[in-house]
Amino acid sequence: MTPPPPDSGRGDDLPLPEALLPEALAAAITMAGPMSIAQFMGAANTHYYATRDPLGASGDFVTAPEISQMFGELIGLWAADLWDRAGRPDVAWVELGPGRGTLAADALRAMAKAGLTPPVHFVETSPVLTETQRQRVPDATWHRDTTTLPDTVPLIVIANEFFDALPIRQLIKRDTWHERLVACQDTLFLPIAGKAVPDDIVPAPFRDADAGSILETSPDSVQVMRTVTKRLVAQGGALLAIDYGYDGPALGDTLQAVRGHDYANPFDTPGQHDLTAHVDFTTLAAAAQSAGGTVWGPVAQRDLLGALGIDSRTSALAKASPGRGASLIADRKRLMDDMGQLFRAIGVTAPGWPAPAGFA
Repeated sequence: MTPPPPDSGRGDDLPLPEALLPEALAAAITMAGPMSIAQFMGAANTHYYATRDPLGASGDFVTAPEISQMFGELIGLWAADLWDRAGRPDVAWVELGPGRGTLAADALRAMAKAGLTPPVHFVETSPVLTETQRQRVPDATWHRDTTTLPDTVPLIVIANEFFDALPIRQLIKRDTWHERLVACQDTLFLPIAGKAVPDDIVPAPFRDADAGSILETSPDSVQVMRTVTKRLVAQGGALLAIDYGYDGPALGDTLQAVRGHDYANPFDTPGQHDLTAHVDFTTLAAAAQSAGGTVWGPVAQRDLLGALGIDSRTSALAKASPGRGASLIADRKRLMDDMGQLFRAIGVTAPGWPAPAGFA
């Protein structure tokens, strides 16, 4: 659950975030007609992340790095192990949508113990979150998109709950398949079926699906994965993406809103809650492969963290701080049991780089 990069087709022509978003969207729809789900989602998330820190008990949701230091530490050790087996080259640490900077801070601490102290680069568009990140990782360099990342060293790229917040496109089956759009009456937004789309853009198994079926795609996710993978192929390095998702293509409406740690109607009060959709890991893998990367996984988050040694780390922390034992066990349960199957991980490496840990 992270803000999309500025080149992701979010509808940046809308007056955001200065204008009151529902009125701005309603005006845009009145003038130009119903907008795509992708434009609606992108505009809503741009406003949402630009105007608040949504994380933590007082926010709308909690991510794995905020649950336990163990998550970031294990990701850091994953990176250090890969770097070591790659011959210890000069590398840069890159995080896409780094939240509060918690994952990076924990990972950097763990990596330093293994001898890896890379420069840190954050791809972030939220001014609110940037200030929070600056407190945790003051020496980082910030980028609004991937085009200004270092181009002379291998990159270790982390994308935790990043792809789920990128805009999706939805098709809905009526008599034929139609683009799903967002219309409005005053500031009441609702999805409608737009113009019919050609059959050849729908996967063959779904062309005769039942009426009401929904098919989702995320062109922005494909673009980001291809762009980053091309960097890895040219420079060396690896990417680790962790998110909730599925093996596609598949039918289903996964667009959802979260507010105050509970689900909300994604079309109500745009810009006031986080909009996300489940990630199609099959499509992400295909995008990376088409750009020349070697793909690993996907695997369940619980399998990745288990292979990286979360049980040993839980025991070590509990031994060092006996008073935290119960909370550490509860944190492990959330990461491994509550989130462990729904969340999945995919790895991408440059040609010639070793196999990343956790994907055996």
